[in-house]
Amino acid sequence: MAEINLTQSEADTLIAMEKHRVDETKWEYPGLGGAICIPLVSANKRENFLLDISRGKLDLSKGTYQNRSRNVVILVRLDFGGPPHRNPDGGEILSPHLHVYREGFGDKWATAVPTDKFNNLSDLWQTLNDFMDFCNIVKPPNIERGLFI
Repeated sequence: MAEINLTQSEADTLIAMEKHRVDETKWEYPGLGGAICIPLVSANKRENFLLDISRGKLDLSKGTYQNRSRNVVILVRLDFGGPPHRNPDGGEILSPHLHVYREGFGDKWATAVPTDKFNNLSDLWQTLNDFMDFCNIVKPPNIERGLFI
């Protein structure tokens, strides 16, 4: 993947920007080992975004929710059910953890998940909704709960 570097101000603006579903497509929440990539658009339709949802192959509690811009720039990523993450300074962050774009590092830094924004990490459906709120997806895509969520 090509690398696009944003200033922190640009990244913060993209994260804060309202995001809307592009159409009425019904998406099914992925099962084991599955993934979906859902297109989103800004309110003024000038910026395109992607919402990625992926699940572990063997572990139902493992997965990633991710919001990207410009196809390749990871703005926000929530990893859950996996191993700890090692930050560039050597510090280790347990799972679940949240990656938010940081100028010069992209998504290489992780922090603890803020409990004031994500109040029930054991409920993957609620966590997805909290993640969409965190990313300012104000008109979320139509995602249908699968059997394993």
